[in-house]
Formats: sequence, C-alpha cells, structure tokens
Amino acid sequence: MLDRTRMPSASTAHALARGLGWFSLALGAAELFAPRALTRRIGLRGQEGLVQACGAREITTGIGLLTTSQPAPWLWGRVAGDVLDLATLAAGSDGSSRRRGARGLAMAAVLGVTALDVAAALAASGTERPRRRLTYGYDRRRGFRDLPDRMRGIARDAVVPKDMRFPEKLRPWGGGGS
Repeated sequence: MLDRTRMPSASTAHALARGLGWFSLALGAAELFAPRALTRRIGLRGQEGLVQACGAREITTGIGLLTTSQPAPWLWGRVAGDVLDLATLAAGSDGSSRRRGARGLAMAAVLGVTALDVAAALAASGTERPRRRLTYGYDRRRGFRDLPDRMRGIARDAVVPKDMRFPEKLRPWGGGGS
C-alpha cells in the first residue's frame, strides 16, 4: 500500500510530470522510429506495428504532460499504458528462449516506471489546483496622463471626422449630434 504522507509536494509532482513527459517523448520516438530493433532485442518479432502504436501513445501522453497545467489525467493515462505494455511483454513471444531474459529485464523496467507513474499520478491527483478566474490587475495603473485641470476641455475643439458623424437621417430632431 502506498503511504500518502510520503507523497511528493505539488511542485515536485508537477516537476515529476514534466520529466515523465520528456521520458514519454523519448521512449515514444524510439518505439515509433525503431520498432524492428526493439522487437528483435526483446523477442517480440512480428509485433512492430503494435510497438509503433505504443510509441504514438507515448508521444501523445508526453505532449499532454508537457502542455497541461493539470497533469493527473495524463499521468493516469501513462499508468494505463504501462499496464498494456506489461500485458504485451507477458503475452508476446517469438519462441526465442534467448530473448526471455531481455524481455524479463524490459518488464522489470516497465514495472519500475509504473511505480513512478502511480506515485506521480497519486501526488498530482491530490494536489490539483482549482482553475483561477481571470482577473485584471490594476495595481500598476498610474491614472490619468496629465493633471485633470490641464485635460479639462481639451476635446472641445476636436473636429469629428466625416465618417464618424451621424448620418443625416439618423440625427436627433434637435439638429445636433454631429
């Protein structure tokens, strides 16, 4: 059982999520662009398409983690992806007993990353910050450009451009309004 009192703080959880996002991008790129080498190494020949799909999933999750302010859903997505990866590694085999050790090592690595993903997801889930409402800050406002006495009556002599005047048919009955 995980001890919630030893979970990372909010800032640590967000930093961990960003690190896992970069890790997802790197792993996804390797799976997407070198599936044959990976499948040959761990004894999953013939599963290149599946490995590429996992790579696309990793890249999507990595982008999500790097661009969001609330990483918990993306971290839980990583956990679900880790479960799929473990199932693929456990079920898949090309019959090569030589690669069984490499596949076991890959499973151990995925289990380690899964533990990290679960800890980060739990920490981020407990530290979600509520969305802040958009407020305008007037604390740096300096006020009017000049003293009120100097600005008073300044626009009295202004000439209104012709395209900004009331059309003749829309003018009030008193004849003013230009």
